[in-house]
Amino acid sequence: MDIIKIICAIIFPPVAAFLQVGFGKHFWINILLTLLGILPGIVHAVWIIVKKKQ
Repeated sequence: MDIIKIICAIIFPPVAAFLQVGFGKHFWINILLTLLGILPGIVHAVWIIVKKKQ
């Protein structure tokens, strides 16, 4: 399931953040980072997915 989330993070980062944490603070931070630039949003979404797995 994490592979699907990581692929989703590359395509549309806020969806991956939502799937991992719901409408929490990380979701809104990811929306802001994605609006500022797609790369920061992707990095943050992948970080959320990897961090929650540990």
